[in-house]
Amino acid sequence: MSETPSPSQVAERARAWWRDLQPADESGQPRAGDRAALARLRRCATSADAMVEEATLALFRRLGIKATDQHRLPRVALIAMVLAHVRADAEHDAAGFRPPAVRAVGRETLESEDTARMSALRFRRLLAARDDAELAQQMRRLVALADGKVNVGDLAASLFFWGEKVRQRWTFEYYAAGAAAPRGDTPETATAVSSSA
Repeated sequence: MSETPSPSQVAERARAWWRDLQPADESGQPRAGDRAALARLRRCATSADAMVEEATLALFRRLGIKATDQHRLPRVALIAMVLAHVRADAEHDAAGFRPPAVRAVGRETLESEDTARMSALRFRRLLAARDDAELAQQMRRLVALADGKVNVGDLAASLFFWGEKVRQRWTFEYYAAGAAAPRGDTPETATAVSSSA
């Protein structure tokens, strides 16, 4: 666990971390979880605020990031801040895949503009986010528009590797054209993350 984790590893490990904090399991049965940690992370205004939370440090360790890669802590803090707002993980579809996170707010079909929960203008703002503060704000808005239900693993991996390739994949998925996305430019999360349990 000393190398940078792959997108599928980030997805799997972040999902497990998120589940451990939830006050109920997937069937709705109560369990210990950590409501206080979730509440503190939801209140964090910046990555710096979230970096000092024990739950964020637990996610950093769980992701298997090298101690010498401390420069990744602000991005892990951003992931923790955003995932704290997710109330439910996206369910598997009939084929056993979880839809990518952006599908929760995107168009149902390429032609159906009025079916998106997030407007195209707001989606462009999300894609234009260049720093962690703006990205956190836009991603929290995405989670809110999705009524708190998104693919936790895909969201975490997308945030961890946020860049042009992820933006391109999200654009295709938002417009319900994921099958047309160039395969050479899509991260391995396109299939591995959506199918992770």
